[in-house]
Amino acid sequence: MNKSQIYLLRHGEVDRHYAGRYVGQVDAPLNDKGVEQARYWRHQLDVSSFSLIYSSDLTRSRKTAEIIAGNSLQSVKIIPSLREISLGEWDGVLIDEIRAKFPIQWQERGNNMEGYRPPGGESFADLATRVIPTFRTILDQVEQGPALIIGHAGVNRVILCHVLGMSLSNITRISQDYGNLNIIELDRGFMKLKLMNFGPI
Repeated sequence: MNKSQIYLLRHGEVDRHYAGRYVGQVDAPLNDKGVEQARYWRHQLDVSSFSLIYSSDLTRSRKTAEIIAGNSLQSVKIIPSLREISLGEWDGVLIDEIRAKFPIQWQERGNNMEGYRPPGGESFADLATRVIPTFRTILDQVEQGPALIIGHAGVNRVILCHVLGMSLSNITRISQDYGNLNIIELDRGFMKLKLMNFGPI
């Protein structure tokens, strides 16, 4: 059987300053636990088996990829289209503050997770439009060996909705915790989700 795999990992935990805030394209750094999570996967994954390691250009994703790759930094490919969803004017703002100041917009987004765009930002449909073509390009390359993608919560959820054939309206039903792993298997052209949101630490 011809089976290839993509390992889809969310970056490690970010600084506590960003807790309770919208963190889309804000360039938040890893905290100590985030570094620890990346080091854990450095020891658990057979880095030499990956044909390539892909990362967005945001620091939290790129740093996670660099720690996991170790001395194999030449295998890390930075792809800007894998960066997290842009939340525009909401980026970096406390979620409770948005809920209090903009209750109508808050409710509109809750009612239309797929199509609603925060002011100056992207919808999840917009995110899928830029992420899924990149994901499919990576799929075309995994016959050379398994690939590792260091993504973000929104990016990973969009990919998992695509793999599962789910509507983006259900995107918040998928958990993607810091430093957790998903495994997608490609078997004779069919995608199967073998593992989701696994994280032992």
